[in-house]
Amino acid sequence: MALRWLHKAEETLFSLLLAAMVLLVFVEVVLRFVFNTGISWSQEATLYLAGWFVLIGVSWGVKQGAHIGVDVVVKMLPMLWQRVATLLALAICMAYCVMLLVGSYEYLSLMKMIGIELEDIAIPKWYALTILPIAMLLLMLRFAVLGWKVIRGNASGFGFHDEGEDSMHLVQSDAPDGQDNGDAGRDSDQGTPR
Repeated sequence: MALRWLHKAEETLFSLLLAAMVLLVFVEVVLRFVFNTGISWSQEATLYLAGWFVLIGVSWGVKQGAHIGVDVVVKMLPMLWQRVATLLALAICMAYCVMLLVGSYEYLSLMKMIGIELEDIAIPKWYALTILPIAMLLLMLRFAVLGWKVIRGNASGFGFHDEGEDSMHLVQSDAPDGQDNGDAGRDSDQGTPR
């Protein structure tokens, strides 16, 4: 139940960040080109909104299987070894997340201690950067959930979307009737290019 609520909150925040960025950029463009004025802090706000959007999007991408992955060799392995390779990859990903989590915590602590503010917005810089540890925790949670699915046998890999397979379906569906997709660009009688 808590995980489902977190999924919904993450998607809501993801959508709100995108809407806020688009709205802010639109208003800024209208103000600059129509009224010859602007919002002094819009560029910095858009930059941090984009950072939050990307970092929230990383964990969302793991949940959706939307990240690019090279798993050709892993898919050739027997199912047990696919799961082992996935768990090994998840362990490496978790270790990387832990390093980034520790590093981001130390960086935020330093920013808080120094008391630096953003350049154009009068808030402490560490407020705007709190997304760093939050995103790493979300990403670690996604990896842990995926790892649990692999251990239980509900998944054998990261669930990457297979663009190559989709492309092959497109080629096969575009081939004329009676023609094999390997002959799509050849004269059917002689096997020579048209």
